[in-house]
Amino acid sequence: MIPEELQEKIAEKLGDTSHPKEKAVDVMYLLQEYFGYMSDEAVREAAGILAMTPLEVDELATFYDFIYRQPVGKYVIHVCDGVVCWMDHEGSVFSYLCRKLGVAVGETTPDNLFTVLPTACIGDCHNPPSMLINGEFYGKLTPEKIDEILDWLIREDIECIPNR
Repeated sequence: MIPEELQEKIAEKLGDTSHPKEKAVDVMYLLQEYFGYMSDEAVREAAGILAMTPLEVDELATFYDFIYRQPVGKYVIHVCDGVVCWMDHEGSVFSYLCRKLGVAVGETTPDNLFTVLPTACIGDCHNPPSMLINGEFYGKLTPEKIDEILDWLIREDIECIPNR
């Protein structure tokens, strides 16, 4: 059961449409924000809200790169695997990130801080190679720039935790 505040947000999102399915992705984003990912419970909730079957919701959820059907880290790193980003001459962003974080593509670090995921294109082709971290663009990546970004995020995370 989702809290009343979330029910109100969803109702507001659906208020301007006579066909709730049109807002399926918006509803999934709201549920994902609450649950942390599109859990099976979130899929069932979405199905009930949208007058869809859980299978239909799951099919949509697994189609979109930014809907997560498994738990993810605090920082979700989407690495562009489009052809322009492949052409970087410094080596693969994926390879470097995975070595640096000690995970394979699709995995989350043991501290649940970072998840590395592929995405077809992030629309930043003028700054290759590039990635998104929680929706923030980072382009013209080098191993040094990646290190700076990750170190900054780790410092920010530590500073947000009291008595650490």
